[in-house]
Amino acid sequence: MNKLAGLLTALTALTALGIAYFAQYGLLLTPCELCLWERWPYRIVAALGLLAALGKPRTTRLLLALAGLVMLGDVGIAFLHVGVEFNWWNSPLPECNGALVPGQPLPLIPATPCDRPVYLIPGLPVSMAMMDMCAALVFAVALLAYVARKRRVFR
Repeated sequence: MNKLAGLLTALTALTALGIAYFAQYGLLLTPCELCLWERWPYRIVAALGLLAALGKPRTTRLLLALAGLVMLGDVGIAFLHVGVEFNWWNSPLPECNGALVPGQPLPLIPATPCDRPVYLIPGLPVSMAMMDMCAALVFAVALLAYVARKRRVFR
């Protein structure tokens, strides 16, 4: 059962990445720098899921717990991004702000500023960062709930 959970974890993470790449290359929605950062936890979780699918039961549970924690990290990155979109704070990434640092070369100016929301579904005022925050939270809770459940012995 844990091996199946590992495989489903990897497939879920790869599906989320597939949606992001489809939005970028298929729908031509240009990601900002924070959008690109939000993809890293999914890459890590996909690898952890594959390792969990191939590992021993005890290792599998540990890897799935780690995947849940990594997804909580993505919730934090996405929340940061949503705050930048709502102008609650500036992005900590200089690429997003075009901030000048004395003595440093000029920062790269992103094709899409981090404070401009990117909408996947026309007419639905939910940015991709908001969607990611919600999806990552559900994914993290599901992983951590699965790992926290007690093992049942079926007879």
